Amino acid sequence: MFNYRNIVISMRRRFVVIQRAVLPQAMGGSRPGSQSRCALRSGLPHSGQSFSSSSIVTSLPEPMPLLTTHIAKLAQRLGLRAKTSHPALERASQLSLPFAPLYEPEPSIFWNDGPCLQRLLELPRGALSGPVQEDKARAHAALTRLIIKDSESQATIDLRQIDGLGGQSRDGIAYPTIDAFAATEICRRVRIISYKDFLRTLSVALPGYAQGAPIELRQASWLGERLYWSGEHHVEEFASAVAYARLRGLEVTMPAELTDYRLDRAGLRALDEQYHAVAMPAQAWNDREFMALLLDTQVPYARLTLLRNANSSELLLLEKREPTANAIGEGLKLAGAPDMVRYLRDLPQITRFKRGQPIEP
Repeated sequence: MFNYRNIVISMRRRFVVIQRAVLPQAMGGSRPGSQSRCALRSGLPHSGQSFSSSSIVTSLPEPMPLLTTHIAKLAQRLGLRAKTSHPALERASQLSLPFAPLYEPEPSIFWNDGPCLQRLLELPRGALSGPVQEDKARAHAALTRLIIKDSESQATIDLRQIDGLGGQSRDGIAYPTIDAFAATEICRRVRIISYKDFLRTLSVALPGYAQGAPIELRQASWLGERLYWSGEHHVEEFASAVAYARLRGLEVTMPAELTDYRLDRAGLRALDEQYHAVAMPAQAWNDREFMALLLDTQVPYARLTLLRNANSSELLLLEKREPTANAIGEGLKLAGAPDMVRYLRDLPQITRFKRGQPIEP
């Protein structure tokens, strides 16, 4: 690695050697009647010639301040400038904002109770805001590359393997299993006493079941191995039918259309290389110090309202290739802004799904 200090020390040592070699010649130390090679080359006076201080100045090597300047310019060309603290970094790191950690998803049967990262695939271009259109376009492209979607048809799947529902919990409770949800008061209103009741209830949730229509299912790597039904209506009927089939040991099979969502590691790595992605509280956009920092530096950025978060946080994207944006991103992390990339890395990374809950005999 290029070491500026070592080069300066080396050049100083060479300067001392040249002084020792040249000065005796300049002071008349050579043999009478002869001219030294050093005197001839440098124009120094030899024996019998007059000696002046100006002749030494013009013949000695460059003084150290000038030499240091040349070395600094060379280091600058090579991109080896000394690392100094960027003023924007210091200002950002001193911000006092109500940063809140990104929530850890709890096990829940409801699809929308977890991070809705699948929406990034179809993220509208107008969803991002920021001062420059080109910056928003690059940020949009980086975000849409985070998720991979695969679809396949399953010839048959057992109803008892499904342990997730579409939509979101209405009462705010994270139910760990469909059986736990089916035991609630709202689901007990769906009375299933006989097999006939079971078929009637299942047909309410799945109108095409009797005609052999496929059920739509989905999985997401960040939500574990759970297999979710895509429907968001008649969830009480569907949960009650699944719980009854498990309780009675009924084998109820049907074709399925399955969609898998995965967090793409390459896309996440690219996002980390290109951006600081930090979660900012909604209050930041009314904070005088933070807004002054953005206005004073004219920094390019893109922002996106985070999907389903209680704190109304926004995702702020700052490009690392832009020095001021990079400095502000580092400073915000020092101030306590949650790092979205680190959060996504800590989510479950499933590369091969199991198809739903194992069926107990």
